This record gives sequence, structure tokens and C-alpha cells, in this order.
Amino acid sequence: MRRLMLANAGFLFLLPGSAWAADMGAVPMTAPGFDWTGYYAGLQAGYGWGRSDISGTLGTPFSASPDVDGGFVGGHVAGLWQFNQAVVGAQAELNYASVDGSAPLTGGNSVGSNVKWFGSVNAEAGVAADRWLIYGIGGVAFAGLETSQAGATGFARTRTGTGWTIGAGVNYALTDKVVVGAQYRYYDFGKEHFDAPDGSDRDQDVKLNTVGVNFSYKF
Repeated sequence: MRRLMLANAGFLFLLPGSAWAADMGAVPMTAPGFDWTGYYAGLQAGYGWGRSDISGTLGTPFSASPDVDGGFVGGHVAGLWQFNQAVVGAQAELNYASVDGSAPLTGGNSVGSNVKWFGSVNAEAGVAADRWLIYGIGGVAFAGLETSQAGATGFARTRTGTGWTIGAGVNYALTDKVVVGAQYRYYDFGKEHFDAPDGSDRDQDVKLNTVGVNFSYKF
């Protein structure tokens, strides 16, 4: 009888422990990963380089392709939504730029090209690994493009060009609110026609590569 009572007491003692262990098994032992869903705003800066193809008539037909390069700084806003490891969203950016260059022509003249500002509205898709996000991005691009001429007949004209952009980047969430990253982009701003005051109308086609770093705050 005494042995039976001890056995029953031990069985009753083990029941709560077994239930507690089962409950613990149903709870993840590690905290959930970073959730990229949210709205973001921030700053970016970097360096751009590319080429401007200029063609027109200056007495006779001419063409020149000055290399352009320089820095940029700007801001961006974005909205992201995460589904398991997939992340999709939209992003818009606007940058002040000083990306320019020139090339000589015959007759002591030279032509120049200047990207004064540029921006884009984009779709974004990527893969998240906890606090890391690797993504591709692309959309509609636009820029303030200047064409200029120095020499016997000098002038400068600015128009807004519209084209497209594509790129890729990587972001890392330093905290639940602060995100840093790096990005590469290619921009094609399309061909724009400029009316020159001396009658030497011309077309200009600017293509630009950029690399930059970004800082974002998650709301």
C-alpha cells in the first residue's frame, strides 16, 4: 500500500511538469526576425558618372560625347511590405546633382552637358534575411539636363528629360528604426531636343551610373 501511495504521488507531481514542458515546446525559443513592413524616409548621397551624346548642326553637322561625372545628395521616401522572406514596395527619390563634363569642337568651340538634378519613382522587390535586405529596383526617371556651348557663340539651355532607371542594393537595419544601405543605379534620361539661340539646334542623350549610400528612418 505504501509503495502504491508513493507511486501515485510521483505521478501527480510529474503531471504539471509534463504540461509545462509541452507548453514550452509550443513557444519559439528565439525571437522573431526583423519585420521590414513599414514606411521610410531618409537621405542618400553618392557619385555619378556617364556620357552625354550630343549631335546637331553648327554650320556643318557635328557630334560629341563628353564624359560627365560628379556628386549628388538627396532624399527619399518608401513603403515596404514583407511576406515571409519576400519584400515588395514602392520608392521615390529626388537628388541635387553636380554631374557635368565637356568636349571640344572645331573652330574653338566646345559643348558641355550638366545633370543639375535627377529623381525617380520606382517599384522595389527583394529578399529579407532577418535584418538584411537584398533588393532590385526600377522605374521612371527624370532629370534637369543642361546643354551648353563655349567659344565664339556661347549659350546654355536646360530642359527636363524623362527616361527609365534600374538598379540593386542592400540594406541593414541597425535598430528597429534606423536602416543604412548602399545602392547602384543606372539611369537613361532619353534624348532631348534643344533650340540654340544661334540656330545650331541639337539633341542630347544622357546616360548615368551612380553608386551611393543611404540612411533611412522607419516609421
